[in-house]
Amino acid sequence: MGVSVIFGGQWGSEGKGKTTYFFAKKLHASTVVRVGGTNSGHTVVNEAGVRTAFQTLPVAALLEGITCVLPAGSYIDLDILSKEIEMCGLESKRLKIHPNAIIISKSNRNMEAEKHLNREIGSTESGTGEAVISRISRNQNVQLAKYTEELRPYLCDTDEFLRMELRHSHEVIIEGTQGFGLSVLHSKEYPYSTSRDTSAAAFVSEAGVSPFDVKKIIMTLRAFPIRVAGNSGPLPNETTWEEITQSAKAPSKILEYTTVTKKLRRVAKFDSDVVKRSIISNCPNIVVLNHCDYFDYSINNKEIISTQAEKEIEKIELQIGRIDYIGTGDRTLFSRR
Repeated sequence: MGVSVIFGGQWGSEGKGKTTYFFAKKLHASTVVRVGGTNSGHTVVNEAGVRTAFQTLPVAALLEGITCVLPAGSYIDLDILSKEIEMCGLESKRLKIHPNAIIISKSNRNMEAEKHLNREIGSTESGTGEAVISRISRNQNVQLAKYTEELRPYLCDTDEFLRMELRHSHEVIIEGTQGFGLSVLHSKEYPYSTSRDTSAAAFVSEAGVSPFDVKKIIMTLRAFPIRVAGNSGPLPNETTWEEITQSAKAPSKILEYTTVTKKLRRVAKFDSDVVKRSIISNCPNIVVLNHCDYFDYSINNKEIISTQAEKEIEKIELQIGRIDYIGTGDRTLFSRR
């Protein structure tokens, strides 16, 4: 037992929500921690086919008995959090929020909009970046969770809580946000990045646990990587949704929209450069490849790999090494071995 960290190895939307949901059940996790802010949406489709998207809560909010943690490294939009708590009927005893988590203010959102960050670098303009700036500037006007009346029932020293979970040999999962290719520290496409470091090590720090606690580093990938709409930075091997639809022989047009901004994503064929850099910096011991049904839509949401898809997966393995789990749709993830 210990900590499993889930991170994205490209530019986000690699299926971290689905992967977290899968491993939370597989590992019988007691607690799932979500770091980051509302500029990243994680979507889960449950066994009944119901689709749920989260911008603040961990996806484990849908799983009975699992405690959800928003640690010090969280940026919380109160309106979004309130809607998500109501949406999944989360009991107060199952949500713990660190007193030093930051509240995203209306001013934070307005400042990003005034800077035209969506137009300039493809930002979601959620206010997360401005909240990060407020934190590191030691701004006296920053609103912390501990001074927020609405959050009083959830306040907890989450560092201490997670340490007790680990002392009791419980399984803890850290649900990372965005992708390593967007790291403000490690992205070679800066300033086309997010406002935080998005490495596995950064998520561990934001969660408030020790690197010695980590047993599994799970890298999620897309067979066809994306970037958000607009001027969001370089995307090697960029292609079109029409081409993917045709190649996969899908019965209807494949299209993807971002969870936060609802804009059509840019999409590309697999490129190993960003993934190799992710491997160098994060050393994952489990690799998940999602959206393999885009190679052949006949395997969509089936626990099988067709000959056509297998050939493409093998090509990717030759470039980056072993792939352990395969995703063939929004409800399917299974072991490759």
